[in-house]
Amino acid sequence: MAMEVTQILLNAQAVDGNVRKHAEDSLRQFQEQNLPSFLLSLAGELANDEKPVESRKLAGLILKNALDAKEQHRKFELGQRWLSLDPSVKAQIRACLLKTLSSPAHDARSTASQVVAKLAGIELPLKQWPELIEALLSNNNQLPAHTRQATLETLGYICEEVSPDVIEQEQVNKMLTAVVQGMNSTETNNDVRLAATRALHNALGFAQANFSNDMERDYIVRVVCEATLSPEVKIRQAAFECLVSISSTYYEKLAPYIQDIFSITAKAVKEDEEPVALQAIEFWSSICDEEIDILEEYGGDFSGDSSIPCFYFIKQALPALIPLLLETLLKQEEDQDQDEVAWNVAMAGGTCLGLVARTVGDDVVPLVMPFIEENITKPDWRQREAATYAFGSILEGPSPDKLMPLVNVALSFMLNALTNDPNNHVKDTTGWTLGRIFEFLHGSTLETPIITQANCQQIITVLLQSMKDVPNVAEKACGALYFLAQGFEDAEPSSSPLTSFFQEIAQALLDVTHREDAGESRLRTAAYEALNEVVRCSTDETAPLVMQLVPVIMMELHQTLEAQKLSADEREKQNELQGLLCGCLQVIIQKLGSSEPTKYVFMQYADQLMGLFLRVFASKSATAHEEAMLAIGALVYSTGSDFAKYMTEFYKYLEMGLQNFEDYQVCAITVGVVGDVCRALEDKVLPYCDGIMTQLLKDLSSNQLHRSVKPPIFSCFGDLALAIGENFEKYLMYAMPMLQSAAELSTHTSGVDDDMIEYTNTLRNGIMEAYSGILQGFKGSPKTQLLMPYAPHVLQFLDSLYIEKDMDDLVIKTAIGLLGDLADTLGSAVGPLILQSMSAKEFLNECLMSDDPSIKESAEWVKIAISRATNF
Repeated sequence: MAMEVTQILLNAQAVDGNVRKHAEDSLRQFQEQNLPSFLLSLAGELANDEKPVESRKLAGLILKNALDAKEQHRKFELGQRWLSLDPSVKAQIRACLLKTLSSPAHDARSTASQVVAKLAGIELPLKQWPELIEALLSNNNQLPAHTRQATLETLGYICEEVSPDVIEQEQVNKMLTAVVQGMNSTETNNDVRLAATRALHNALGFAQANFSNDMERDYIVRVVCEATLSPEVKIRQAAFECLVSISSTYYEKLAPYIQDIFSITAKAVKEDEEPVALQAIEFWSSICDEEIDILEEYGGDFSGDSSIPCFYFIKQALPALIPLLLETLLKQEEDQDQDEVAWNVAMAGGTCLGLVARTVGDDVVPLVMPFIEENITKPDWRQREAATYAFGSILEGPSPDKLMPLVNVALSFMLNALTNDPNNHVKDTTGWTLGRIFEFLHGSTLETPIITQANCQQIITVLLQSMKDVPNVAEKACGALYFLAQGFEDAEPSSSPLTSFFQEIAQALLDVTHREDAGESRLRTAAYEALNEVVRCSTDETAPLVMQLVPVIMMELHQTLEAQKLSADEREKQNELQGLLCGCLQVIIQKLGSSEPTKYVFMQYADQLMGLFLRVFASKSATAHEEAMLAIGALVYSTGSDFAKYMTEFYKYLEMGLQNFEDYQVCAITVGVVGDVCRALEDKVLPYCDGIMTQLLKDLSSNQLHRSVKPPIFSCFGDLALAIGENFEKYLMYAMPMLQSAAELSTHTSGVDDDMIEYTNTLRNGIMEAYSGILQGFKGSPKTQLLMPYAPHVLQFLDSLYIEKDMDDLVIKTAIGLLGDLADTLGSAVGPLILQSMSAKEFLNECLMSDDPSIKESAEWVKIAISRATNF
């Protein structure tokens, strides 16, 4: 069945475009006309050591892409396609792949490893290819080094592809034995040792049982620690990656080893090469993450029900860990901040120091302050920058009482450094630190304000002046201004010192957006973000000045829409600018639309704004579409039922957004805007409902649409029903079965991970908002009896949620509200069903005793509604 494909594969990599295209077309045709033969030919090519490496590598790559894809729906389709092949074809392909693992050509082996793992991902969960793990592990010790390396690499990839419950514990034990043997210091071949260490990193999730056994755990940890001392840098790096993974997966098992691990990591941070030192620092960052989570969850109160106790590793390590991290801050690179993604030892050390401050709070301050005081005025820029970075890093965590006195002293020093320090790195870090001061230690909740009428003038003058500095420093100044404005959000109108500077600040930020170099260091984005925040947190006094911004920003948006004949690069920049301008207008619309007097004056611009936003949809940029859609959502809210006049023109873009599966964020935002439109237009939305419902139902049925968009679609059913009331009748036969099947799916959640539980709760919330909206929409209508057939299912859904016991507060609140809506709308007709419900009474009593006042308040209303319905 297999065919000769070598030449076609080589041609597909040819320099000549015509030759390449012809070859690609031939491969595509072959695949469409005879898939089994196509896959067999590729597997045969990959396994044949006499063929050129280039053709073998491409054969493996095409084979992998025939089994796997990034998009979930496509991945599922390809898996099903493989499973439906003739068993003898599948057996031949598998045999070719396993044979390739012993090929002398590294590229062929490595590609085969990945393909085997993709097949394992499809077959092992269905108990197919059960002999795979045994086949890989048999006679592993006697094989040549390159085959052992490929086998270990394959095991590592398999652990990435399948979940731990798919492989029997007995096989897991054998895998771990092979992997740990390969890591051992007695293994003389570095390639084997590296593959084994990387495989262990992927296999750690499978080792729950092994980590519960003291002897096995001791052995695994010892081998990992030995590998951190390997002469080979890549092996040391991979070994530290294993330690990082152990720290998050098995935190509760670390106590016996933590002393030794500290010594190993400290030595690596001080002496080893950067990739290794970074992982050694990451170990301590990971321990911080674990302890922050535990302390947040239990608030330091470890009663019997806390599943994982906090061992306070960070607190115990402080006296040695802080000096180690402070030393890393002095290892800056000359050109670090020109490259935004620079990640080096100094950055990692500062990040870890910030996590330490969040973990231990006040205890960090006395250990870090001497370093700051000693270095902040040194002639060497590295020392000044490190001291400033250290100060900025510890501002989140310790109590304001502990930090306030220090910040009050530091503030004028920092403002001076931001203007006058001769070094750019120092200015950059100083601007960042000022932003952190304003973010964490400034706001209406703090008793003693840092920013007063006395120093506000100086702060603003310095920040506005620094906005004219080089891009990276100007960007930090914009960031500091953002947090400065945010801190005044809840201030009394009379006490916000920014009011008198509003015009000056807005003008300075607009000037920044027009700088020639505003594209560097995210400067333009930072300036718009700061402007948006200054507008959002402004007082009523400045409303006339905010109004003056409208025509200015509209003009800028108009100019981007008029630009002709742009290069690809210019177009990308233009789309980005359109997004920023729409975002800015959205904030202004929200601000001016939220109070009657300004809303009245602002409405003169509504037609022009809507016209501009609709033109933005002509661009191909998802970001610009998102921002324009959000701005229209704000406009809908402000204009209310007057928005109806734009619907004829806007509807086609609404439909386009709902059909946009590719950029699912655009789709999600559009669903939100449909909700806004329903609330604003009420029954004026009727002419568009058929189209909207058709599209929403299509979205729900599609396996191409990202799952995160589905819960808001259900909520949207509720918004539509509320808007059009009993007119929703014709959609019941389509909407209700969808809601019922989603409800059933969302109640089976045992054994799922935290992400899935969070998603499930969002889904439940959406489903219940739909039911509530439909019930409220029909309330008081003669057609309410149409909903009776669905009542038993709704109560059954609420029962099953109560039994599952994994609802978050939002779901509890929505669920109790839904119970009330059911009783309120259907009255005595539903009374007997509520009385028969397994959990309605218990659930109501729990909510009546809730600590959350809003849940309690809802429950009081529900109690009245139920007593009316049940005549109790």
